[in-house]
Amino acid sequence: MKKTISVLLCVLLAALCAVPALAANETAGSFGAYKHVFIIGVDGAGRFFEEADTPNFDRIFAEGAVDHTARAETITVSAQNWGSILTGVSYLQHGMTNDSTGANERASDTKYPTIFSYVRKAMPDAELCAIVNWDNIAYGIIENDINVTKQYPDNGDEGVTDAVCEYFNAGNEPALFFLQFDSVDGVGHSKGSKDPEFISQIETIDGYIGRIYDTIAEKGLMEDGLFIVTADHGHTVSGGHGGLTMRETNVVVAAAGKTVKAGGKLDLDARNRDIAAIALYALGIEKPDHMTARIPGDLFEGVNGEMRNNIKDMGDWILSRLAWIITLFTAFI
Repeated sequence: MKKTISVLLCVLLAALCAVPALAANETAGSFGAYKHVFIIGVDGAGRFFEEADTPNFDRIFAEGAVDHTARAETITVSAQNWGSILTGVSYLQHGMTNDSTGANERASDTKYPTIFSYVRKAMPDAELCAIVNWDNIAYGIIENDINVTKQYPDNGDEGVTDAVCEYFNAGNEPALFFLQFDSVDGVGHSKGSKDPEFISQIETIDGYIGRIYDTIAEKGLMEDGLFIVTADHGHTVSGGHGGLTMRETNVVVAAAGKTVKAGGKLDLDARNRDIAAIALYALGIEKPDHMTARIPGDLFEGVNGEMRNNIKDMGDWILSRLAWIITLFTAFI
């Protein structure tokens, strides 16, 4: 046990000291290489796609990059993480909580806008869309005054899937698309992450993801599309989340697209927050100076990982490193 802990601490030290050699190279062909970015969020799924039978996930990302150990925000709660995924800053900066996002009053004059706002500024006429099972995301995180098509369907995640397929079958071609499934989180709360029902629900979602991906591909949108699957947090064995165990803090980040590195694993400092930087980069939009999201290494062909500018959010850097030390001691929980 002591030897195992020593190995884990060495891995931590390597992660803290590892600095990608160069910033992302915009001449490598991925900057602005995409017309469409599709972000599929699976609430509560954590790292557990790798423990489920997921034939659709496997085929979609067979030539893509997959990391099952990307890190969530230190506060492993939904609003804090979806807020960071969509704004590219830590929860300490954007300040969103489940309660605050329930007010559904977010506008584009906020200090830390979402990537929808940056895409809207760069592409005034682009179609943008969010279809979610948790309306806090659509109305309390994504701005309400930038002409984003938003849907909050009935009938749970099956209804979300039906709405998404109908949306694309109607001929819509969004520059940025976001959807959120919620049912895995519900089972995680009631059953915990080791229960067969939890894994089974991820397998159900895998079927929905397959339907959605195939619909997008049939419309020809994957020719210039970047397809991403991620989670906001995981769940403990007993159920629930919010703590620092690996079951809560490790999350999947997977990407498929024409310039994604086949078999890429992302680098040791990958976080779900980085999806904001990845999306803007793929669409050819410079990220704002305040973002601490960055392009991970081992994601795009010929693109080195960016250094994360921790000076911009030193509080998060300190807390996240301390939290990761604690997390390492939960590896066998």
